[in-house]
Amino acid sequence: MELLGKKREVTAVVIENLPAAQWHIGGEPVALPTALLEISITEGTNTDGEKAAFIAAAFAELQRQLAPGAALANASYVIVRELPAQNWGYAGTTQLARRQQALLLPA
Repeated sequence: MELLGKKREVTAVVIENLPAAQWHIGGEPVALPTALLEISITEGTNTDGEKAAFIAAAFAELQRQLAPGAALANASYVIVRELPAQNWGYAGTTQLARRQQALLLPA
């Protein structure tokens, strides 16, 4: 999360390991290791360049861990989903409310 400048203490990770029999690409069972990594960030908090750097680094790490010395299937994806600040948050407070609170704090 360093590439995107996100706080470690509020970054949650869920890993789902699906059997190869549940993966299909182009209607065919997968022949190579494959992966799907999705993350959610607050809309507008990262530049296109930061997101591109994260996608490249995350794909390289998936490659390193899941297919060392081989290749991941081309249809392996890293997705950065941007959500409006009012549509999500943590500890019962939206990201928008956090932003607004931060603006009210004395410098």
